[in-house]
Amino acid sequence: MAREVKIYTTPTCPYCKMAKKFLDDNGIKYQEFNIVEDKAAREEMKNKCGSLAVPTICFDDEVLVGFDEGQLREKLGL
Repeated sequence: MAREVKIYTTPTCPYCKMAKKFLDDNGIKYQEFNIVEDKAAREEMKNKCGSLAVPTICFDDEVLVGFDEGQLREKLGL
């Protein structure tokens, strides 16, 4: 089942880069939002999870904060 995946990142975050590489390597399409440049995305992320920690990855109505390959695999059915 295809899920809508959004990832909130900052340009200097190594875990953001790892999460995006994981998604790319597994052919998962996603929308990326740079919370440094995009204030609306930063507010949206803050409202969804009450935090500004990155990466924040949203799957439909679920939120995963941080890069955890096992949890990503589970959430995406990989």
